[in-house]
Amino acid sequence: MRLLVKAPAKINLALDVLHKRPDGYHEVEMIMTTIDLADRVELSLLNEDKIHIHSHNRYVPDDQRNLAFQAAQLLKDRFHVKKGVLISIEKTIPVAAGLAGGSSDAAATLRGLNKLWDLGLTLDQLAELGSEIGSDVSFCVYGGTALAKGRGEMITELPAPPTCWVILAKPFIGVSTAEVYRRLDINEMTHANIPGMIEAINEHDYKKVCKNVGNVLEDVTLNLHPEVALIKEQMKRFGADAVLMSGSGPTVFGIVQHDSRMHRIYNGLRGFCDQVFAVRMLGERHSLD
Repeated sequence: MRLLVKAPAKINLALDVLHKRPDGYHEVEMIMTTIDLADRVELSLLNEDKIHIHSHNRYVPDDQRNLAFQAAQLLKDRFHVKKGVLISIEKTIPVAAGLAGGSSDAAATLRGLNKLWDLGLTLDQLAELGSEIGSDVSFCVYGGTALAKGRGEMITELPAPPTCWVILAKPFIGVSTAEVYRRLDINEMTHANIPGMIEAINEHDYKKVCKNVGNVLEDVTLNLHPEVALIKEQMKRFGADAVLMSGSGPTVFGIVQHDSRMHRIYNGLRGFCDQVFAVRMLGERHSLD
C-alpha cells in the first residue's frame, strides 16, 4: 500500500525573539503561513520492520539525521508499530533555506503514517509528537496560518492572509540557524510587530500585512551574507510591496497582488539568483482525510 502526502513550505511573515531560555533555546513569537511550494512524500509499506529513506537530492540524508526518518521512528517506538516503511522524498523546497522543508517532510510523514498504520491520532496529538522532533514540525503538521510561541511548538490558528503572490529567491549558500541565533544581540534588536501582524491578518488588510512584516534574525544573516541583502534590494527595486527574509535565511521573499508585477520580479531575479519561485499562499489548515 502506498500513500502520497504533500509537504508545503512555510514563510515567516513576522519573527520575533523574546529571550534565551534556561534550556538553551530561544523564546520566539512567529507568524507563519504555508505556501504552494511543496515536497512530495510517498510512503510505502514494507514487509521488513525497517525505515528506509529514498531521495534523488544529494543533500537529503537517508539515515537518522533525516527528520522524516525521526518522525517514523518516533511513531514506531511510541505505539509499538512492527511494520516497515519506505519514505520517498521528492524535493522541490530548497534545502537549508529557512522554509522548513525538512520539518514539513517530517510532518507529512506523521500525517501519512497515522493513516497508513491506522493509529487514529488527531492533528493535535500529531503536532505534540512533532514538537519532539523539531521546532517547526508542530506548525507544519497543521499548516495554514498560525502564531507560534515557545520554541515554535505552541500553535494558535489564524485566518488565511489576504490573497497574493509570493516570490522566493534563494542564493546558493547555506545558513547555520545555530550561528545566527548565537550572534543575535537581544538587547540591541528592534522587535517585530507581532500584534500588528495578527491584527492585519484578522482584518484581511493587505497593506497592513505589508507594513508589519519583520524578522529580527534578518540583520544577523544580512551581515554574514551580503548576497542576501542584494536580493532584498533587487526585489524592492523590481516593485515588491513587502520584502523579508524567511526564518534564519537565506531565502528572501517578496509579496505582490498583481500578476504583471509578479512576472517582472520573477524574471528579473532569475538573471542572478539560483533558485526563484512564484507561488500563492495556501492559508488553509491540513485535514486528516
